[in-house]
Amino acid sequence: MKWENGEFWITDDNEATDIDFVWRSLDTTYWAKGRPRDVVEKSVRNSVLLSLFKNDQPVRFTRIVGDNSTFAWICDVYVHPDFRGRGLGKWMMECCLAHPICKVHINLLATRDAHGLYEKYAFVRNESMMRRGDQE
Repeated sequence: MKWENGEFWITDDNEATDIDFVWRSLDTTYWAKGRPRDVVEKSVRNSVLLSLFKNDQPVRFTRIVGDNSTFAWICDVYVHPDFRGRGLGKWMMECCLAHPICKVHINLLATRDAHGLYEKYAFVRNESMMRRGDQE
């Protein structure tokens, strides 16, 4: 799938993915710092990655993991600092939720600091979630 908005465009085509950008970007985040490159590559191969570009420059991505029937987990949401505050997060969420992998019973995501953005798309805080793993 492909969405266009002026000089910006989003695609779910893994051939367009700049894996170096994804890996370097994730290494700057609180949730994926130190994630090995081979793990990033495998995670991209086994999920849907929406990549956002300005012309041909990667500036944002969001990864979606799901079963195409009951749930989709929206994760690894990243935007390059030079492109924050331009409404690209809202547009990316609209594209994520329009993607067939998110046309399911439950969409999940986790955030430490962007609750306001996701609440605009009917996500609600839920204290019943449990997790197991090495992240905070």
